[in-house]
Amino acid sequence: MPDHYQWQGKTLLLHCQLQPRAANDEIVGIQGDRLKIRITAPPVDGKANQHLVALMAKWFGVAKSRVSIVRGESGRQKTLTIDAPQKIPREAAVGDAN
Repeated sequence: MPDHYQWQGKTLLLHCQLQPRAANDEIVGIQGDRLKIRITAPPVDGKANQHLVALMAKWFGVAKSRVSIVRGESGRQKTLTIDAPQKIPREAAVGDAN
């Protein structure tokens, strides 16, 4: 099993490496034991975190309230939880919950 995610029941725990101020919002792919994500928002006043939560909610088909940053609020390495994702982006390379 890849190290960048794990399932806890129906909740997806996702380890991410964030690159703020990118040209586009995109999932780059696996980098080490993290999923690299580029976002356009700057890392100022929580804007990058808000933007990341909104993007993940859109990409995984859930409400923003079901996406949480559980570790790394102020850094580029973040751990997120996504409660019962409805879809999985192919670029995220995440297997289904069993």
